[in-house]
Amino acid sequence: MLSDMKAQGFRYVFGPVASRRLGRSLGVDLVPFKTCTYDCVYCQLGRTTARTLERREYVPLADVLGEVARKLETEAPPDYVTLAGSGEPTLYSRLGELIAAVKDMTTIPVAVLTNGSLLSQSSVREALLEADNVAPSLDAGTAEWFQRVNRPHPAIGFDELIEGLVAFRQGFKNLLWLEVFLVGRAPALDDEVRRLAGHIERIRPDRVQLNTVARPPAEPWATPTPREDLLRYARMLGEHVDIITDFAPGKDEPRGIGGADEVLALLQRRPCTLEDLAEGLSVSRLEVLKHLEDLRGRNLIELELRGGHAFFKARRN
Repeated sequence: MLSDMKAQGFRYVFGPVASRRLGRSLGVDLVPFKTCTYDCVYCQLGRTTARTLERREYVPLADVLGEVARKLETEAPPDYVTLAGSGEPTLYSRLGELIAAVKDMTTIPVAVLTNGSLLSQSSVREALLEADNVAPSLDAGTAEWFQRVNRPHPAIGFDELIEGLVAFRQGFKNLLWLEVFLVGRAPALDDEVRRLAGHIERIRPDRVQLNTVARPPAEPWATPTPREDLLRYARMLGEHVDIITDFAPGKDEPRGIGGADEVLALLQRRPCTLEDLAEGLSVSRLEVLKHLEDLRGRNLIELELRGGHAFFKARRN
């Protein structure tokens, strides 16, 4: 399945992706598919296949940096270089070196999307200090809901998670955006959100970004929180709360892409609609459709209907 990407020489860098939070985001994938500290019920990539706390150099640092440099030379500048992808990026043991090296090669800001589970470790907090934007998540107000929704590694405790977030905020001087991903609906969520508000007051993020299920989740019972509930919860969570909506397309002119391999690289990291792909890659829908037909003909992708939308995703063997 990776043969097309290898031919183009990009295994770890993908996009730019149309991000609802970061605009056009050039993704950097630092761990193998679904290597994570959590097994979240809402994850768009499915169930975690390698739930671990082991931090190591999962992919060669020099290779990753070489791909970033080549991508930045050939692409229109993205809004962010984002360390994210198909697993938990703070499991990458050379994360601090990577961030520093990317910042040496470009003025484009570096963001890290993390579940925040390892911020209790001082070495992880230190590795993130040079990032321009760190966006951890906190989806529960209680230990019980944390276990139900995030299904963490057994060694991760809820109190430890909260204290790690608080400690990181105390030492981190750049942007901290806390994502709160809600599953289900009132009244079951009301108490969780009230307790979340107390934790958020201690963490003091610059923004709180309220999100819910929009793409096919790992578990079918992980249903979206209705918009009217999100509006009410946003008021409960205090100031500087944004409800994340669908990405609004920018004004970039279509630029053309390298081929079906670039579309496949995105779909291996996240399910996308036709509109997602066209906006993220800054190309016309017709060009994307041509590559989707090619990929479907080779049985590399499949179609899933969810909430009235058609999502394309990579097939997993």
